[in-house]
Amino acid sequence: MRGISSGNRAVPQKSFPMTEADLLASPQATPFAALLESAAAPHQLANYRGVLTPQELDAPEAEIAALAAGAACHDMGWLRRVAVRGEDRFRWLSGMVTNTVEGLGTNAGAWNLVLNAQGRIQGDLTVWREGETLELEIAADQYERLLAHLERFIVMDDVELVPLSGETALGLTGPAADELLARVGLPVLSEQMTSTRAEFNGMDLRIARGYGQLAAHYTLWAPEAQPHLGWLWKFLRTAGATPVGSISLDAFRIAEGIPVYGVDMVERDLPQETAQLRALHFSKGCYLGQEIVERIRSRGNVHRHLRPLELSGPVPATGTELALEGGGTAIGHITSAATLQLPSGPRTFALAMIRGEAELNNQLFTYHAGSDPGTARVLAAPPSLQ
Repeated sequence: MRGISSGNRAVPQKSFPMTEADLLASPQATPFAALLESAAAPHQLANYRGVLTPQELDAPEAEIAALAAGAACHDMGWLRRVAVRGEDRFRWLSGMVTNTVEGLGTNAGAWNLVLNAQGRIQGDLTVWREGETLELEIAADQYERLLAHLERFIVMDDVELVPLSGETALGLTGPAADELLARVGLPVLSEQMTSTRAEFNGMDLRIARGYGQLAAHYTLWAPEAQPHLGWLWKFLRTAGATPVGSISLDAFRIAEGIPVYGVDMVERDLPQETAQLRALHFSKGCYLGQEIVERIRSRGNVHRHLRPLELSGPVPATGTELALEGGGTAIGHITSAATLQLPSGPRTFALAMIRGEAELNNQLFTYHAGSDPGTARVLAAPPSLQ
């Protein structure tokens, strides 16, 4: 059984209505953004991860405070879900991604990179297992391309990739997220990359706790139709969650050192260059690109790494070169950067691809944003934002 399917009916690949280029050029509003159309005050929408979602929902200082010290509710309608079905689903999917599939516990997930035969990163996704069911979570801006890539490797396998619809995701992020979930009567998950289901006011919710460095990150999958989505948002808000837009969310993930594919990780990169070893499993067996990953692990290190930085100075643009203090030779470049307005004052964080020899001895780097200079230092541990 071969092909991308919808329900029980095989659908040829060309049935997807929009190409990735179309999606990026004409992104669609998320169900949550559509919900806000009836709000008294209009909200400016912007393209984030391939969809239109609100940029701001509260004052920037309040949004960052909720993410760093409280609980923030936000749109995650940029996520897409795909069921992996068929008798060969576990074996086939394990051969396509970098992390464990057959070793996943029930109601558990794993973040994965998707590679080509040369070991170069084609994208990222999360695999979730619920009993004997396998699902993929993919960002909208990678959805078409990754499905096409995966589809090419379904040859004689009994596998179907089934896009799922009818639900959308809201996020709940922050150190107080567990407390807020308990307050509204929803289950709290103590471990990252686990999930559960709950019946809530007539809705069948799927609740997943993802990866985070500084806060709990929950994804709540709910029916996208009204009034269910509106009810869930209202309950989160009433319980004390602060609404947060995409600008603050992106700034917070930079402070956490969590990369985004297409921004901090790109197609030319090798997995170990991203320093995201949580996406790699070294004893799960063969997968596409595994020979290159294993060769790097067994024979030597790569010559550059993606690293989290804290900056002193202006916010640099993507691509800004870094140099060693006192020397003019470029040793890396900024991939993303943002300033967080914290009670203690503004702090600026970044992710950067840096040559390995430049990381020695906790060296200071310099950069320029226009004509304004700044300095940067690699963070040895996640920063405290309290």
